[in-house]
Amino acid sequence: MQGSYVALPLAVLGVPLHFMPMATIIDNKPKFRHPEKRNRPDTPLLRKPDWIRVKAPTSKGYSETREIVKSKGLVTVCEEAGCPNIGECWDKKHATMMIMGDTCTRACSFCNVITGKPAPLDLDEPRRVGLAVAEMGLEHVVITSVDRDDLEDGGAMHFVETINAIRTASPRTTIEILTPDFLRKDGWEARVIDAKPDVFNHNLETVPRLYLSIRPGARYFHSLRLLEKVKERDPSQFTKSGLMVGLGESKEEVMQVMDDMRSAGIDFLTIGQYLQPTRKHAAVDRYVSPDEFAAYEEIARAKGFLMVSASPLTRSSYHAGEDFARLRDARAAQLSDNA
Repeated sequence: MQGSYVALPLAVLGVPLHFMPMATIIDNKPKFRHPEKRNRPDTPLLRKPDWIRVKAPTSKGYSETREIVKSKGLVTVCEEAGCPNIGECWDKKHATMMIMGDTCTRACSFCNVITGKPAPLDLDEPRRVGLAVAEMGLEHVVITSVDRDDLEDGGAMHFVETINAIRTASPRTTIEILTPDFLRKDGWEARVIDAKPDVFNHNLETVPRLYLSIRPGARYFHSLRLLEKVKERDPSQFTKSGLMVGLGESKEEVMQVMDDMRSAGIDFLTIGQYLQPTRKHAAVDRYVSPDEFAAYEEIARAKGFLMVSASPLTRSSYHAGEDFARLRDARAAQLSDNA
């Protein structure tokens, strides 16, 4: 009958299996950046106020920085986290290198970095980071990373090797690291401290009450203790930490975190506005006004921080080089006053 057919076994047709033509299957399914968030309900979006808007990057300096980063096969947190300051920073050839790949083992609800199973470490990466720093002629560089809970040392030795590679390739560059918390990697953080970066940064991100929803894989007091250990092991090393606001925290809670940071000896505090990467991420509770940021900065300085950066667009590495110079000057002035 026309249109009908009989399915026959391949053996009956006399076609050897290994000579059968191979079909190429094209998988057009979308690749989700955050598979762990895809089934979450959409969160509401608040309209951004004028003070939070930035222009799209188009400058020659931006393009040159992008070419250097790509030619060395490097990853930057500027791109992966969708930083609003990328145009301004890259125009000045300031890029924050993100080592140990682009895939994080954590699933923080505020973060736009890919979550999943990371690839093995690229053992040549530290050398390439050093070369990129030298090629850009950086006076100050910030090195951060994804969380690597899959590694025995949490990536501590990769940080050490990257610091050493930068010092070899660009000896005059000052180095700031923004590390994971090394949770359940007891003792490995000491190796990073002993590599003597100029600034050891680890962000607390938010107030303790919000950790379960915003930073569920971390522990507030463990993160605070990490920074305290830096000061205990090397009092001369600058420590730094940052907070996002606009997540539902109260002013009193922010001030309590400031007190906790000062008790841990933290020198430098950054406070910036949380910006929602997608509707699957934590919602923005409100946009904090520039006047409120100015008040936070005044309070933090009164509490004894050597350096404070607080504004809607402040990020950990925003103006990091200029701020490091101010931080160093502030310590020198403090030591002079105490002499």
